[in-house]
Amino acid sequence: MNTPSELKYTKDHEWIKIEGNVATIGITDFAQGELGDIVYVDVDTVDDDLNGGDVFGSVEAVKTVSDLFLPISGKVIEFNSELEDQPELLNSDPYGNGWIIKLEVAEGADHSELLSAEEYQAIIG
Repeated sequence: MNTPSELKYTKDHEWIKIEGNVATIGITDFAQGELGDIVYVDVDTVDDDLNGGDVFGSVEAVKTVSDLFLPISGKVIEFNSELEDQPELLNSDPYGNGWIIKLEVAEGADHSELLSAEEYQAIIG
């Protein structure tokens, strides 16, 4: 199971990479493995200010649909448009080309719920 140490994680199986005040967010390798073949990614929250824990979109796999939860508060500033034609990037490259959104991190956003790679590994076993 691939869990890059430079990223932070959530109990809901999203990863987040914060650079300055912009965060890139996607789903973990574990999550894509549990979902199976991903056929559609729906994000209609671009330009929305959301709180940590809010649903920012969903991922549809062959057998299920799963909500995507925002790791920290901020404004959704970009959706990875490559996912419109290639949702399978979430399966093949979840930490690279399969990123889902970019977020402008809210001032004073709470990072306390974010997990290190080691803490996340302990949760997923």
